[in-house]
Amino acid sequence: MSNLRNQVQLIGNVGNTPEITNLDNGKKVARLSLATNDYYRIQNGESIQDTQWHQLVAWNKKAELIENYVTKGKEIAMEGKLISRSYQDKEGHTRYITEILVQEILLLGTK
Repeated sequence: MSNLRNQVQLIGNVGNTPEITNLDNGKKVARLSLATNDYYRIQNGESIQDTQWHQLVAWNKKAELIENYVTKGKEIAMEGKLISRSYQDKEGHTRYITEILVQEILLLGTK
């Protein structure tokens, strides 16, 4: 059960063209957003769609796969773990961000 401590599994649609960065040390990183949708009905019977956005980060071989095969709107399944970090913006304020580090990715849908 130890592998369940920090595990995220999502199926959704890519919300932007993946941003690929080649680093000086030869590593590659891909950043993209993923939209997941949940549907429910309110008291009057109206159907509501709730969309959640997730920021994904993938490194090296997974980044190459994303670069070559993943486009905006593509449906994917992914498994990863939550990563939280902070950084200083241009005004000197500390900003906090939570991302999902992609460990596995599966391309879904049609070609």
